[in-house]
Amino acid sequence: MDQTDGSGARLYGEYDGGTFKYQRNCKNSIFFAIPFSADVLYDFGHDSREYVRKRKLTLAAQALACGSSKVVDVAWKFGYKTPESFSKSFRKIHGISPSEARRSGAPLKAFPRLSFQLTISGDREVDYLIEKKESFTVFGKATTLACGNEGRTRQDFWGECKRNGTIEDIYLESIDTSLLGLTLNFDENFTYMIGCEPKSVTVSDTFTITKIPSATWAVFPCPGPRPKAILHGFRQIYREWFPSTDFQHAGLPEIEVYFTGEIQNKAEIWIPVVNN
Repeated sequence: MDQTDGSGARLYGEYDGGTFKYQRNCKNSIFFAIPFSADVLYDFGHDSREYVRKRKLTLAAQALACGSSKVVDVAWKFGYKTPESFSKSFRKIHGISPSEARRSGAPLKAFPRLSFQLTISGDREVDYLIEKKESFTVFGKATTLACGNEGRTRQDFWGECKRNGTIEDIYLESIDTSLLGLTLNFDENFTYMIGCEPKSVTVSDTFTITKIPSATWAVFPCPGPRPKAILHGFRQIYREWFPSTDFQHAGLPEIEVYFTGEIQNKAEIWIPVVNN
């Protein structure tokens, strides 16, 4: 991914040994990197996990068409745990199997690096606070969602949990009435969880329990109707707040906090950060 600020400074990312790595080539000394996360491309009509997947499969197709590596080795190189999952994703993008991509003249698709202009106006405030919190336990209902616009979404999962009574069951065993939405990882197929902090050390075995490590959190208020307020909050965080501060994402789960009762139109986003 190429990013320029209009003055020749460039930040680009490319896949290398299992991860996307970023380098800088700045013609002036004042430039900053935007964290590449699940939400950084909201304003550009892209989901970052979907973009990474398409770029990985573009490069995988190139490796198969021009090289002699085995399919299993190419799958492993580009982050797929099994040849089957690699083949499924490859066919979804290219319309053919990885082995067929070796044929001379095989039709392939190439998704280019995403380029955009970065403009910081500085005329809008971003309210936040820094909260240091010890490790804590969360329980709830977890599911696996696919990146991009394929399959179930977070909103779909929330609707399912409301209709089947899961939300009420969580309330019964929670320490308060605030609901949490947690993105636990940032893989192509990521884990999303709806839950709360438990009021006792034991909860029903129908729930998933996870421990959130101690961390420093940037907390952003998101007043207004849901889910629009949360989506706007993520856009503002990644488009305006990160570029204007020295904080970096700590790589821990991201948390959405949904308040209920008289403040039900209030929400918060908790982003784990480290000071660069």
